[in-house]
Order: sequence, then structure tokens, then C-alpha cells
Amino acid sequence: VQLQASGGGLVQAGGALRLSCAASGRTFSGYAMGWFRQAPGKEREFVAAISRTGSSTYYADSVKGRFTISRDNAKNTVYLQMNSLKPEDTAVYYCAADRMSSASFTTADYDAINYWGKGTLVTVSS
Repeated sequence: VQLQASGGGLVQAGGALRLSCAASGRTFSGYAMGWFRQAPGKEREFVAAISRTGSSTYYADSVKGRFTISRDNAKNTVYLQMNSLKPEDTAVYYCAADRMSSASFTTADYDAINYWGKGTLVTVSS
């Protein structure tokens, strides 16, 4: 499956952005989806994941209550709505897909996840 993330940009602290990740090539609904991020000088970290049907979602503690992951299987797209952004949210955001359970995204090593999109940069200014 090919993934293409978009929607990044520069935003002031307290602002909002919505990231999108369009998938192609395989049956989108057969994959759990996730968002990860990597800040300069830091390791890639889990942000959010969603199950194949969208019935289950998981979030890192650092974004819980501010970010919302969703998916539209008819459009082969997963979204990450990011509200109340903070400077520490600045990172390159990556979408990912795998047949593992969405819960497994929370602890999986990134090299265990089969499909990655190119990242989209989010910069939050203070």
C-alpha cells in the first residue's frame, strides 16, 4: 500500500491543523492505521492509531484530549485533527499502515510496521 501524507505547515501555539493520509494500492479497510512523529534529534514516537473499522482509537498521553484520529474507508484516507497545538508538537509526522492490530501500534518498533508514508512537517511557533 502506498501512503501520502499532507496538511503540515506552520501554526502558532494554540492553533489547529488537520493532517491527511491518502492510501492506494491495496484494500484500505484491511489495514489498521497510525500516525507517528519525529522531532529533531529525537526518535520516532507513536502518536495515534485507529482500527480497520474506526471503532477503536489509541493515543499517546502527550496528545490525548487534543488530537483526534479518524478514517474514511470510502475515501481511503486517515486523518489527524490536531488542536491546541504546542511548540513541543513540532515534528515530521508520518502515517503508517499494517495488518497488525491498532493496539499494537502503541508499542511496535517502527521497523515492525510494513508501510510508511513520507512525512509532513508540522511547526508550532510559540
